[in-house]
Amino acid sequence: MAAPKKGRSASAQSRPGRSLALILIAIAALTGGMFLSGHPTPRLGIDLAGGTSITLEAKNEPGQPNAINKTNMDTAVDIMNRRVNGLGVSEAEVQTQGDRNIIVNIPKGTNSKQAREQVGTTAKLYFRPVLTTEVSGTDASASPSPSSSSSNKATDKATDKATSSSSATPSAGATSQGRVVSDALKADTTPSASGSASTSPSSSASPSASSSVDPGTAKLQAQYAALDCTDKAVRATAGDGVKPTDPTVACGQNSSGQWQKYILGPAEVSGTDIKKAAAVYDTQSAAGWKVTMDFTSGGSKKFASITGKLAQNQSPQNQFAIVLDGEVVSDPYVNQALTGGNAEISGSFSQTEAQDLANMLKYGALPLTFKEASVTTVTAALGGEQLHAGLIAGAIGLGLVVIYLVVYYRGLSLIAIASLLVSAVLTYVIMSLLGPTIGFALNLPAVCGAIVAIGITADSFIVFFERIRDEIREGRTLRPAVERAWPRARRTILVSDFVSFLAAAVLFIVTVGKVQGFAFTLGLTTLLDVVVVFFFTKPLMTILARRKFFASGHSWSGLDPKRLGAKPPLRRTRRASAPVDTKEA
Repeated sequence: MAAPKKGRSASAQSRPGRSLALILIAIAALTGGMFLSGHPTPRLGIDLAGGTSITLEAKNEPGQPNAINKTNMDTAVDIMNRRVNGLGVSEAEVQTQGDRNIIVNIPKGTNSKQAREQVGTTAKLYFRPVLTTEVSGTDASASPSPSSSSSNKATDKATDKATSSSSATPSAGATSQGRVVSDALKADTTPSASGSASTSPSSSASPSASSSVDPGTAKLQAQYAALDCTDKAVRATAGDGVKPTDPTVACGQNSSGQWQKYILGPAEVSGTDIKKAAAVYDTQSAAGWKVTMDFTSGGSKKFASITGKLAQNQSPQNQFAIVLDGEVVSDPYVNQALTGGNAEISGSFSQTEAQDLANMLKYGALPLTFKEASVTTVTAALGGEQLHAGLIAGAIGLGLVVIYLVVYYRGLSLIAIASLLVSAVLTYVIMSLLGPTIGFALNLPAVCGAIVAIGITADSFIVFFERIRDEIREGRTLRPAVERAWPRARRTILVSDFVSFLAAAVLFIVTVGKVQGFAFTLGLTTLLDVVVVFFFTKPLMTILARRKFFASGHSWSGLDPKRLGAKPPLRRTRRASAPVDTKEA
């Protein structure tokens, strides 16, 4: 009989209690984390828990009569899906309906208000020169980053993402850094010394023409005078229908929480010129959360150009506004050209605001403009009935598996049942933890994946048990049979689980929506099957093989040599010695 291998494998065989202790400690730690997180149950998808259904209708912008087409709609669905789904397992559904509608289903438990703001926001970002604004007493500035000559910083300590309105109403006769509105517009129509393009509503206006104002300038002045940024409805429509190449009016919120109004020149840089954006926490200057942006090569040149032109002039021309969906989120001053290709937007951002802004910029602008056509609440009555039926089917399937194990494997079934329980606990706890961490939501297909996993897990135990029985049929006792059977069973289990995991991974990548829930659950339970077999089933089998009930081959142990048709016990034989010649000479 071959002796067990020495060294590392022999040590592992003699100390199976360590593996059992490790997995039990892991289960206890994960369970404790689940209760501490405040989510003791898995997050349910919209088909099981209900949620919100949003219908978005695409509309053409001025100058884009044929923008609504299948390509743009598919692009919008892809962007919206990435915005609300993240890793693809939060179970928010985004799909087209007809030629111009998109349906977004958001499960209960998700911040539906935040999702509504994220999903339909066009995220159109422009950098526009400030022609006129009210005196706000801010100290915002734009300058190169002191830590790196290649990184530019657009720092706004006064304005950040607007969240509330102010009761203060700006005066219609407000001035811009000491200049009246009409004078500011006239002055900004004058080409700069470097011959840059005009940023005024009309190129024919000039400072000397103070007695006559062209209709475009007069209209802009009237819009500015009538603009009341404290009115949410007015803010939402300010600048509607204005092309990026035209000047416009806009609203923004300063550090005091008060709204102020602007007249802005034509856009010099757009959101498509931004290569990537991220929300980071500034630990060096303790400035809080900020949004970093990297420009494309073309965007870097545009950004260097606008900051260079603004830096050549005096106030207020050395100030530009960062306009997101028609709202000024930052209005820094510029003292020099910023040519590094990187910029930062900082101010009074909270973590959520910074991440939302970075998320919209990172996933790009929607190719179409959408309006919210309807918002309805989805009940989970039908899904609840299906879940109840699915759980009954799962319980029946599990019961049949247990009956088969008990009848066929007898005492070994205790090991299999204990392993199934450990696998079930790990699956439940991890699903509960994945809800708040990555947005995983359990839907009906995911439940089906968990039910299918019962068979995959049971199959691993059966492979191991049959290998042990084969060794006993060869005439070996239980302890060496377990150690000899394990390497062969291990290879088979790993190959089988690898194939299942590969199928789940491919299914997760090539599908969307609820099918991804099935693939994700199948892949997760397949990985857990490997963990349970290696760290629980095998060590437990090693320990029980030392107990008399199993080692002696009790008739109810499932390892009775007689019932298995075992051969006579193998014996170690000595090598035959050389024959002795007994013939007499």
